[in-house]
Amino acid sequence: MYKLPETGFLRLTQIIGNPKAVPPIPAVIPVSKSTWWEGVKSGRYPQPVRTLGLRITAWRVEDIRTLIEAA
Repeated sequence: MYKLPETGFLRLTQIIGNPKAVPPIPAVIPVSKSTWWEGVKSGRYPQPVRTLGLRITAWRVEDIRTLIEAA
C-alpha cells in the first residue's frame, strides 16, 4: 500500500492508482475514476481543493486519511 505523506495534497491518480503508469501507482482507495467523482458529487468522498492552479485538482492528505480511518 502507498504510504500517505503527513501533510500536503494528493492528485487523483495518487488516490485511485494507475496500473499503467511507469512505475505503477498503487491505489489507496481502489475505485474507478467515475465512481470516485460520483462519490465526490454525493458527499461520500471529500471535495477537492482547487487552489493549486486552474487545471490542477487535488485533495488534502488529511481529508483522505480521515476517509480511510472512517471505513
